[in-house]
Amino acid sequence: MTAAADAVASPVSPALLERVLECLRVRPDGLTEHALITQLRDAGVEPFAGARLQEPLSLFQTHFLLFHCLYRLRDRLAGQSEWLRIHCLDIGIEPVSGAPRAGGFPAPHDPLRAYYLDPTRLDTMDAAAVEALLGEFWSRLRRDEQREQALAVLELADPVDADTIRHQYRRMAQRHHPDRGGDTATLQRINAARWVLLTGE
Repeated sequence: MTAAADAVASPVSPALLERVLECLRVRPDGLTEHALITQLRDAGVEPFAGARLQEPLSLFQTHFLLFHCLYRLRDRLAGQSEWLRIHCLDIGIEPVSGAPRAGGFPAPHDPLRAYYLDPTRLDTMDAAAVEALLGEFWSRLRRDEQREQALAVLELADPVDADTIRHQYRRMAQRHHPDRGGDTATLQRINAARWVLLTGE
C-alpha cells in the first residue's frame, strides 16, 4: 500500500472485521464472494444488510468494502500462521504449511492488495465511473473470448508469440486454400483469427 493510502482512515471498523472473520471461520472450506455477502446480509451486518446489489454503484461499494476487509484480515492472519485466500469464487482460511493452494501467496508488490486497501478508490467512484468500469470489463471479456476462439481456429493455445501465430497461419492457410482443395469459408476464418491474434481487435 502506498504511503498516501496508509494515511487515509479505513472505511471499516474493527467490529466489522470481526464479523467478517466469524463468517469465514464458520465455513473452513471456503465460500464464494456472493455466499459471504449473503451470509453477512442475512446476519444483519451493516453495510451489507442494506446493500442494493441490483444497483451497479451499490454493488461496487459492497464488493470494495468486503475485499478491503479481506485484505486487512489477510495481513492480520499472516502473523498467526494462517493464510486467507481471496478470490471471488474462493474465500477461505487455511494454515500456512509450505506452499498454499491456487490463489496463494502474493508477489512482493500485490496490486490488488494496494487497490483494495486504498479507501480513496471508493470515494472517487460514482455511478458513471462504475458504468465505465463495467463497460471496460465487458469489452475485455469479449476480447478474451474472441482470442480464445481465434486460437481454436488456428489450433493454438496460450501462451503463444507472434512468430508462432504467423507460422501456424501460413501452414493452415496453405492447407485450406481453395486452390489446394480447401474452402473459402475456412480460409476466411483463418484470416480473421490471424487478425484478432496479431492486432487484438
